[in-house]
Amino acid sequence: MTDTIVSAANPLVKRMRQLASRRYRRKEGVFLVEGAQPVWRAVEAGWDIETLVVAPDLLAGSAAARMVADQEARGTRVARLSAELFTRLSDREGPSGLAAIVRCRTTRLDDLAVGPGAVFAALHRVGNPGNLGTVVRTVDAVGGAGVVLVGETADPYAPAAVKASMGSLFAVDVASAPDADTFFAWAEANGVQVAATSGYADSDHWHAAYRTPLAVLLGSEGDGLPDDLLDRADLRVRIPMVGTAESLNLAVAAAVMLYETRRHAPGLGG
Repeated sequence: MTDTIVSAANPLVKRMRQLASRRYRRKEGVFLVEGAQPVWRAVEAGWDIETLVVAPDLLAGSAAARMVADQEARGTRVARLSAELFTRLSDREGPSGLAAIVRCRTTRLDDLAVGPGAVFAALHRVGNPGNLGTVVRTVDAVGGAGVVLVGETADPYAPAAVKASMGSLFAVDVASAPDADTFFAWAEANGVQVAATSGYADSDHWHAAYRTPLAVLLGSEGDGLPDDLLDRADLRVRIPMVGTAESLNLAVAAAVMLYETRRHAPGLGG
């Protein structure tokens, strides 16, 4: 049993706080996960855990506490914090008492599994990490094959993205394409149909001729997809809107599209 950390000046605590910075995450190649369910999913999925961070008084008696003990017996480093300090560090109400520092994974675009029934979400310059994490969670829910980040986007390892994914980040491959040319070249080489979303498209999303493998391409929260990307897509579809709202939240639009493609695409079932 190691000593319980009670000081915010402890090097591990400082490291946890520094992981809020994208630059620091990139430099160190790690990110922070909080919550019993997401941490458990990271462990089960075989991600490289640098440190499990535990508040024993908060976690006591739970199944997660037994999982931590098992991981510690296997050689995983475990750091113990006081409940008061853990709560101060947490961004959640009623924290579970479990967090982890996890090694980042790099998935290359060409490493994505493009099977006959594969469906991907492709996000062009998405800026909100919460939206990004929610899309990852939705792709997981529909049985999708992965997420492609096109151009400069939010960081999938940002705290808000990790939190919004609810552990799905550890089940869904997330790859990056540095620009639209790279994305469309990958789609063409792999026979992936690209369905781009636009409020000005002629066809609505209910009646589009989807085929798999398929990538649903969505634009940034503020600007949507630029015309040159819409022109290069195989399909251009819109989600009908009849109220006074001018647009849908990006993550909501992605969910609508992904579940519609699940209904149409034989590879995902109905």
